[in-house]
Amino acid sequence: HFIKDVTIPDGTTFTPGTLFTKTWRLRNSGNCTWSGYSLVFDNGDSMSGASPIAIGTVNPGQEVDVSVNLTAPASNGSYRGYWRVRNASGALLPVFGGHENKSFFVDIKVGVTSSGYDFYTRAPSAIWVSGAGNLTFGGPDTNVSGFAMYKDGQKVEGGSTPAKVLETHPEFVNDGVISGRFPAYTVVTGERFTAQIGFLTLGDGSCGAGNAKFQLNYREGGGPVTPLGSWTETCNGTLSPISVDLTPLAGKTVEFILAILANGSSGQDWAVWIKPQIALP
Repeated sequence: HFIKDVTIPDGTTFTPGTLFTKTWRLRNSGNCTWSGYSLVFDNGDSMSGASPIAIGTVNPGQEVDVSVNLTAPASNGSYRGYWRVRNASGALLPVFGGHENKSFFVDIKVGVTSSGYDFYTRAPSAIWVSGAGNLTFGGPDTNVSGFAMYKDGQKVEGGSTPAKVLETHPEFVNDGVISGRFPAYTVVTGERFTAQIGFLTLGDGSCGAGNAKFQLNYREGGGPVTPLGSWTETCNGTLSPISVDLTPLAGKTVEFILAILANGSSGQDWAVWIKPQIALP
């Protein structure tokens, strides 16, 4: 007799590849002692579960918990696997109260969930450096060593005034640089880095030097810096959307790095990142 699901309620969501244990509670409602009985997979999605699994001795009227170790499939979707009890002679027992009075099942969903990562919000926690050394987030924007700061509501290419603007200005020298290494994040399968990049503008639409290379890099476990993407931007009157598939980093905990490299003069390279984030599409 099927009593209840002990673990993993129907419809529980797992990320792909998650290991879990499903347990059901059954009662021997017959007159014979179960000896040499097994839990066996019947049909549906096996989810890599072993079969058969010995149940042990169960006396009439006694309840027993039976379990199987399973693995959530690799693809998103809904999965269900049906299991039964088999006696020592190989006959499958009816299971009253179960599915069609003959089986019981495990029912899960596989889906990726993401907490996401907002580079704008986390910018004060990043480690900002230029060729002149370490920088303190927040400017001032007159710092010739370079600066990283919020310029919320300032006009950008295209004439808009976004509510959240992250400016990263390289050191005021030819081919100056600035970079920010952000607190570590564990990447989820399917996530992408997205942003709009370009320059702040004056009232007449000019962008200073407005010629720089934007970079997205990462570092894993204190190792070397590895590039993920590079985009050369000039002041052309429009922000450029960028999108980077982070699938190769899925499951890894890495420090992402936003960097700006001046192409020649860095004078007034008012480079901005609009809504830089990691998220699922």
